[in-house]
Amino acid sequence: MSDIPSNAPEQCPGTSSDTAGNSAACAGCPNQAVCASTPKGLDPDMAAISEKMKGVKRQQGGLEVGLLDIDICGPSIPKMLGMEGQEVHQSNHGWSPVYLEDNLAVMSIGFMLPNPDEAVIWRGPRKNSLIKQFLKDVHWGNLDYLVVDAPPGTSDEHITIAQCLKGEGTSVSAVIVTTPQEVALIDVRKEINFCKKVGINILGVVENMSGLQQRLPLVRFEHANLGSGSRVDITEKVSAILKAGLGLSSLEELIVCTDVFDGSMGGTEKMCSEMDVSLLGKIPMDPALGRAAESGRSVLSIGRKDGDTAEDDASAQFKPALCEAALRSIVARVVNIATSMQLTS
Repeated sequence: MSDIPSNAPEQCPGTSSDTAGNSAACAGCPNQAVCASTPKGLDPDMAAISEKMKGVKRQQGGLEVGLLDIDICGPSIPKMLGMEGQEVHQSNHGWSPVYLEDNLAVMSIGFMLPNPDEAVIWRGPRKNSLIKQFLKDVHWGNLDYLVVDAPPGTSDEHITIAQCLKGEGTSVSAVIVTTPQEVALIDVRKEINFCKKVGINILGVVENMSGLQQRLPLVRFEHANLGSGSRVDITEKVSAILKAGLGLSSLEELIVCTDVFDGSMGGTEKMCSEMDVSLLGKIPMDPALGRAAESGRSVLSIGRKDGDTAEDDASAQFKPALCEAALRSIVARVVNIATSMQLTS
């Protein structure tokens, strides 16, 4: 990847050159002051980061996974995993990540804030410094995979993590998540091009919020008077009519589906075809997924009660989330693709 900005003069020496910002060719360049003040030469942190990341490789047996949240200004991982209030501790080996399970280590700035509502108002250099610390100072141990949760866009966080993880012996790949509407796909196309420019393998794209799905008994029916604007709940009447008309004793197996976003422009499938990337799958907008994130529980267990066993799952009491099959399929595809890439590298 070239280090010459697109708006640079013809004889630009490059941003990493010892003469960056000071060469005669730099006169009048809008980037001159920035280039002149940027540290030159090899980043002193890269050696430590490279050494630390050597532990991220396929091990024998079960999977050891690290989850790194680099959304510095809006860390949501602690909330979504039910880990609010946890703290990062210092050990002889460095920072100890917080463990959700024995084989799942988590690190986020959210664990380091004195108040979860504290605003992180940092410029790029300070964000970059913390991301490097997460990589070189955290005792991750031997991992099969380090999963990095990045904020939307192609900003400082993405540039830093790409530069740091592109070290020798480290296989770096991306799973890009989008929603179906064109206003989201505009940004996702930029993210795909970013990955291609910096040499990050794209495992594929996941379409999230791909239509609303809800079990019928959880849906409320209302009769709207367009003239007065009033509404009357007619859920019981509609349910009775459906049961009688379909000859059912229960409506539990009926699912309501609707497209929330306009797909008239082709949506995610068209974009993936045009940009030559794989569509890994589509996850419906399942209210159970929202409840799981709010409560800090896995969506795979959101229908269970504490203490339920596998035998309970087979009973009528447990209703799996409608998005479960899609999630399992996508995760299996990602792991299979990533594993095959490692075995052939």
